[in-house]
Amino acid sequence: MSIDDFKSQGRRKMLVDLLISKGIDNKQVLNAINQIPRHLFLDSAFSEYAYIDEAFPIAAGQTISHPYTVAFQTQLLDIQPLDKVLEIGTGSGYQTAVLVAMGAEVFTIERQKELYDFSKIILKNIHFEPRYQTYGDGYKGLPTYAPFDKIIVTAGAPEIPKELLKQLKIGGIMVIPIGNESQKMISILRLNEENFEMYEFGNFKFVPMLESREK
Repeated sequence: MSIDDFKSQGRRKMLVDLLISKGIDNKQVLNAINQIPRHLFLDSAFSEYAYIDEAFPIAAGQTISHPYTVAFQTQLLDIQPLDKVLEIGTGSGYQTAVLVAMGAEVFTIERQKELYDFSKIILKNIHFEPRYQTYGDGYKGLPTYAPFDKIIVTAGAPEIPKELLKQLKIGGIMVIPIGNESQKMISILRLNEENFEMYEFGNFKFVPMLESREK
């Protein structure tokens, strides 16, 4: 594993400045991005480019999102210390680490075994482990641990999964990209047992959210 050297730390500070210039103004989000060594979550072939605002391929045909996308989704969540957060799509674990760095209690689920195995190791190695990490179907969420203060979905869903809405506490927020070829970022606030308020943000591009888990 490559180390987190001064060069990487300097590049992270430049990335934070770039995110500020793009409108990210939540200090906790920016501090978390500044802490997490993104280059360790990428294939070594891309590590030189880890701190530019680009998505890169990772294992199992998936991608690690643009840092701006990670920061934007996280800012919409309005994370408070000790918030109980359900993350659908652990991926390489970068978004997970950002949430943990912000003081959230993260429960994360990944359907690709290769990514589940990779993220479990890297998050342990850098000491940003979630409260609970599992391999399974994100559409089902984690009802055993519900309700959650916040839910973040890191893949494009054709529609809002009803099972996940059920697992959001009253007053809680879910952030999810909705659409097929490209997605609209949607923030959902749960008002009471039956009613939700939805807010729509810009266009983004995510890998599709798939059902069931893959071996």
